[in-house]
Amino acid sequence: MSGSVPQPAEPGAASPVDPVAPIDRTGGYLGPTAAAAVAAASRATPARWRLLLRRPAFWVGAGIVLFWVVCAVFGHVIAPYNPLAQQLLAANAAPSSAHWFGTDPLGRDVLSRVITGARDILIITPLATIIGTVLGTALGLAMGYLGGWFDTTVSRLVEAFLSLPFVIIALLFVVAVGASVLSITIIIGLVFTPLIARTVRAAVLVERHQDYVSASRLLGENPARVMFGEILPNVMPAIVVEFTVRLAYAIFALVTLSFLGLGVQPPTPDWGLDIAANASGLLAGYWWQTLFPALAIASLVIGVALIADTIEQVLGS
Repeated sequence: MSGSVPQPAEPGAASPVDPVAPIDRTGGYLGPTAAAAVAAASRATPARWRLLLRRPAFWVGAGIVLFWVVCAVFGHVIAPYNPLAQQLLAANAAPSSAHWFGTDPLGRDVLSRVITGARDILIITPLATIIGTVLGTALGLAMGYLGGWFDTTVSRLVEAFLSLPFVIIALLFVVAVGASVLSITIIIGLVFTPLIARTVRAAVLVERHQDYVSASRLLGENPARVMFGEILPNVMPAIVVEFTVRLAYAIFALVTLSFLGLGVQPPTPDWGLDIAANASGLLAGYWWQTLFPALAIASLVIGVALIADTIEQVLGS
């Protein structure tokens, strides 16, 4: 019986037993071309972040968010007045050198309340978004990878959940557990969970048929290892984009709850709460009491949206 004669290795080619040859996901050794591809892929993420830092929109958004972060951390130092102090003799005062943003019906300085009002928003919304992202990612990975009856059942439940208005869901939760910083954070996080799960599921459905997933299965890796160790890093760009987008929505959600009296409770400085309390003053010409909190909301949302849009463009390029 004739056998094949081993051919000498090409100069510069990696030997199959070379301990320093690069290894792919399946445990096999890569040649020079594939090794170069792996090296390029490993440099892709840093290159994208460098590209992100070259975008003016990112810096504008980051500057706006950083400004409000500083206000949230050092608000009581920066604010010219105590945001809870009432000066009834100076009630409804128009913007002036003494009160740059005017005063509200109780004589409280609007500028001081706007500055200190950033604190709860920048505590609750990131935490709520993190909760929704973690739970939604885990659920989306399971739905997309396991498929079958599990995916079908959970998908129907997600669709039913998403068919309900956010305000109705929040109202039910608040009535059940009460209004507090912790409960509002959990409520917003749970509302975002199915939204994020649906996005992650769509990304996982693309990855589950890739060769590296099939190789991991053949190697006998358990589903959790495949989902979180193999698929998760490859869908991370979609998760990052979803996180930044949901962060902007979380700001709107918290402000809406506060406006309806279901969020942060008075007399705590809060933008949504102040708009609701002073909305009737618009008819009397006290426009500053609602305008400046509204501008604060708009600026923060725009800052987060600029960051989200830039990240999406860079990761999608």
